[in-house]
Amino acid sequence: MKKLLVGLIGAGIQGSLAPALQEEEARHHGLRLHYQLIDLDAVAPGVEVLPALITAARVMGFAGLNITYPCKQSVIPLLDDLSEEARSIGAVNTVVREGNRLVGYNTDGSGWSWGFRRALPNADLSRVVLLGAGGAGSACADAVLRLGARELLIVDLDLSRAAALAERLNLHFPGRRASAATDAASALRGATGLIQATPVGMASHPGMPVPERLLRHSMWVSEIVYVPLQTPLLNAAQRIGCTTADGGHMNVGQAVGAFKLFTGLEADPARMDAHFRKLVA
Repeated sequence: MKKLLVGLIGAGIQGSLAPALQEEEARHHGLRLHYQLIDLDAVAPGVEVLPALITAARVMGFAGLNITYPCKQSVIPLLDDLSEEARSIGAVNTVVREGNRLVGYNTDGSGWSWGFRRALPNADLSRVVLLGAGGAGSACADAVLRLGARELLIVDLDLSRAAALAERLNLHFPGRRASAATDAASALRGATGLIQATPVGMASHPGMPVPERLLRHSMWVSEIVYVPLQTPLLNAAQRIGCTTADGGHMNVGQAVGAFKLFTGLEADPARMDAHFRKLVA
């Protein structure tokens, strides 16, 4: 039986379901896969130890790594190469050993698209607001423009980061459809949908990313947080009648992509999704 060592680097990841998802899917393919959680919250300096962790992964023979908050962008200069999609998005969520090189990929965008089309197949993409211009937000922005969003407004606590993401997207997509918004309230006026791509709502970052009064029943809401699966934002959106997609959809979608990169084998999306829902329940 082939053995693989992979892992996840990030902060506040003890509730991650990635080990169970990847290890179980590997078992169905006759692989013995160990998935190690590497939690920055256990180390006082936090993200400052990332270079040492990447070096250790090279030495210890990791076949690959998933990368999550807050490392998706800071990991880039530590790698030997990037896929076209990771370069376009400006963030990495999966690292794969290819010979002696570590190559960065991004399955967040394709994972979000997979889940979004599955949960909200008739969503109106006329005016979409994105909360968060970090690694996950960048991937969602790229993906929603690929799906045909006519206007994308990006809101981030760091306006310069939102503006930089919008400019990068406008270089890749025609029509200058992306722009930075100064605040969520103005951006959400007339919005047809909202993508929530910040850590707010995670068990380690509780709360609402926007006030409930800014939501309208005619909007759809896509959440990327999946621990907990039912966030305060989703509770509020469902209370007023919005159609919603929970973070589990994106999580399963990106996990399917990561599994193929780690193993070279095609995962069964329906099986992984059913396993995910069972674990959450």
